[in-house]
Amino acid sequence: MADRAKVVAIVVAAGVGAAVLAAACVFLAIWMYRRRASVVARTRTRSLESSTATLRANGSTPSLDSSVSISVVSEGVADWGHNPLPPGKRVAFWGWRGATNGRDQPLSVSGIPKYHYKDLQKATNNFTTILGQGSFGPVYKAVMATGEVVAVKVLASDSTQGEREFQTEVILLSRLHHRNLVNLVGYCVEKGQHILMYEYMSNGNLATLLYGDNKRSLSWQERLQIAHDVSHGIEYLHEGAVPPVIHRDLKSANILLDESMRAKVADFGLSKEEVFDGSKSGLKGTYGYMDPDYMSTNKFTKKSDVYSFGIILFELITAINPQQGLMEYIDLAAIGGEGKVDWDEILDKNLLGGSIPEEARVLADVAYRCINRSPRKRPWISEVTQAISRLRQRQMTLPRSETRTVLRRIEYQHVELSDLAGMKELTPVGA
Repeated sequence: MADRAKVVAIVVAAGVGAAVLAAACVFLAIWMYRRRASVVARTRTRSLESSTATLRANGSTPSLDSSVSISVVSEGVADWGHNPLPPGKRVAFWGWRGATNGRDQPLSVSGIPKYHYKDLQKATNNFTTILGQGSFGPVYKAVMATGEVVAVKVLASDSTQGEREFQTEVILLSRLHHRNLVNLVGYCVEKGQHILMYEYMSNGNLATLLYGDNKRSLSWQERLQIAHDVSHGIEYLHEGAVPPVIHRDLKSANILLDESMRAKVADFGLSKEEVFDGSKSGLKGTYGYMDPDYMSTNKFTKKSDVYSFGIILFELITAINPQQGLMEYIDLAAIGGEGKVDWDEILDKNLLGGSIPEEARVLADVAYRCINRSPRKRPWISEVTQAISRLRQRQMTLPRSETRTVLRRIEYQHVELSDLAGMKELTPVGA
């Protein structure tokens, strides 16, 4: 009987020991899981707080971003003006640094200098040196105390989306740097005003040169150079920036020209980072430049920017305003006589003569592929840049007598590019 009791006691003790051991294992597993989760959370926090976003080389040297990541700012600053940040966070983003008798040049976390309203008021002669009027608000010419000439864009008081666009532009241009993107040199948030400061582009915007009261005749070389510059700027946004950026409002009025007639893409208030979450956005953009597919699906992609650029190319070729029937002219020319494309019907009369019309026809073919109603059939911006570069290089280096033969070769290469684009349709790559 005693032996039996001992056996029972041993079994019970063993069971209790096993239960304690199992509980200890469970406790240890939970502790390790929580510790790992804590490490991951801290890692993510550091990642979010990191202000660098790697960019590919743009031109000759790589550019590292020293700005706040847009994905981080979207959680706070993106709602600035609608859902204000706590005072501490506002100071962190728009804070001043290194005060010296109030005359310092303040810097925000974005790395863009912040200026006093009174200094800009003086530089613009009390905001009387107006250059033009944009969707954001009026633009003024300013001569700073250092002698630097800049363009000052002031948010209109009745702008409904202006504050959000203001934030987007400051955040984006603090990390995007390329010779064919306009350079943001400062900003001001003071006295209820929101002001952006850009490098001064003395020749204004492309739309004014083509259709303004003081329009001027652009040479073919200038038009081709502008097309080349703009395509490089867009290519950097699509394929050089990390993550890629979609401009969403490409138009001739947003193409600025410096004293050497070199073009830069401007106005990033509607720009977005590329995402593949299937989400839709409200229709934004400018009539005449908006992708028909975007208008029907509310989904904006890189190919939507390509469509807008195709319209700009046709503006350069025809000098016809997209808001005054450009697409109708393009459709008629595409049908042409005997079912053949006839771009000569819509060429700018200032381009007639010599072999330039043939070069313009090649560029028109490229532009027409850009505005294909099917996004999947449009070329990528890098392919467009390559085609324009070839046309420009050949046009610059070869005698006129050889131009016709070269253009035929370029047309053949364009056909090959089109075939490659058709092959891409068979792959699962998104447009």
